[in-house]
Amino acid sequence: MRFLGADVFLFKIIRKIVGAIVLLAIVIPVFTIGKTWISAHDSTIASADAIVVLGAAQFDGRPSDALEARVIEAKRIYDRGLAKVIFTVGGGAPGDRTTEAATSKFWLSTHGIKSRNIIAIEKGRDTLVSTQSYVAQMKKMKFKSVIIVTDPYHCLRAMTMANDLGSTSYCSPVLTGPNSLEHSNLRYLLRESGAYFAYITLGRRGIHVSDHLNQ
Repeated sequence: MRFLGADVFLFKIIRKIVGAIVLLAIVIPVFTIGKTWISAHDSTIASADAIVVLGAAQFDGRPSDALEARVIEAKRIYDRGLAKVIFTVGGGAPGDRTTEAATSKFWLSTHGIKSRNIIAIEKGRDTLVSTQSYVAQMKKMKFKSVIIVTDPYHCLRAMTMANDLGSTSYCSPVLTGPNSLEHSNLRYLLRESGAYFAYITLGRRGIHVSDHLNQ
């Protein structure tokens, strides 16, 4: 009977542990997805020292639809007077004749924004490296706050990275293009939620998981 009692006790302990693991396996993804979704739908922004256009694919100097949506949004909030400087960020793939940053700067400078107010930072093929690059430039210029222009479901991760590096960040999600809320799908939400979770669990510990995509 003593052995039976011990077995029952052990079974209860194992059942509680398994139950806790199952609960966490449900709660953590739901929390992460919910946080990503809420951030994507929160377009609250304030005046900042700079606007940053995160990079996306370009084709020999012509922005992809995703990148064009970002520069359109950057121009919109710049014209509202929310910042006086725009950073464009993003490097180029091997063999490219130009970069994502240069492509964005050219588009903006040919759509009414003075070139001297645009700083191209031609580094970064993923979010973390791009963020590190523009935050380093911000620190050189004594800037503290930034409005990040990117896709809605990308906002949470992009802001989290910037905040971790000492900046005060807001996000102005694109209103047009293939990655706007109107055109985004569940797959993009799940991918970005997973990427955010990977960053807060691994990236903050120095394990760099690249998220580069040709968009």
